[in-house]
Amino acid sequence: MAFLLKPLLLSTILYLTILTPINGQNCGCSDGLCCSKYGYCGTGNDFCGTGCQQGPCYSSPPTNGASVADIVTQSFFDSIIGQADASCAGKGFYTREAFLSSIGSYPAFGQTGTTDDSKREIAAFFAHVTHETGHFCYIEEIDGASKDYCDETNTQWPCVAGKGYYGRGPLQLSWNYNYGPAGKSIGFDGLGSPETVANDVNTSFKAALWFWMQNVHSVIGQGFGATIRAINGAIECNGGNTEAVNARVGYYKDYCQQFGVDPGQNLTC
Repeated sequence: MAFLLKPLLLSTILYLTILTPINGQNCGCSDGLCCSKYGYCGTGNDFCGTGCQQGPCYSSPPTNGASVADIVTQSFFDSIIGQADASCAGKGFYTREAFLSSIGSYPAFGQTGTTDDSKREIAAFFAHVTHETGHFCYIEEIDGASKDYCDETNTQWPCVAGKGYYGRGPLQLSWNYNYGPAGKSIGFDGLGSPETVANDVNTSFKAALWFWMQNVHSVIGQGFGATIRAINGAIECNGGNTEAVNARVGYYKDYCQQFGVDPGQNLTC
């Protein structure tokens, strides 16, 4: 009996070893492995299912022929950032090259559905970015350091004393419960060094794309209004800030027109 138990024990150990997740910094998993929504590498539903960020994800869309680089041309990018004042901090920070480099970690971005669907998602992303940053003017939220964005009830992602979790980056990432998991997924200390989002342009764009893929990407098909709700619905939707909603919609319609695609229905929230 003891002779039979040894192979069985060895098999069990090997099996558990295979199932043990391996941290995938920057989602840099080996070929054949998926990067889970929490930034770990492995196979199976926990890694390749809902929230899978990279690799042979079960929900990975087929190639639809859309090229994000061809849609987001240098001319398009410059038409946005060119409207920012020369004194803006973001003027010398945000670049098209950094954006295109960052989307490599989020291959599903702008690749779901038809080519027109891809254009609408990209238009929506840049519409929100334009509004949040004032045409790429701001890297950090105005007077953000004076605001409290620490949810002390969130014990999974506890705030670090002396650190501020105010808006930073293209989509103004905010709150400790966003900085923590974003950092874990991307590969930086989101709770201990949230300022990294404002200091490193690649991390900045990845943080925006992380938030987008986690909270916005799945509602694209419901109309642009659903993306507003996903980003700032509690403050702007249902009459909360009609001016802000209209500004976001205006940018979205403009970018859809530039991309030669119909903006679709349900534009407001």
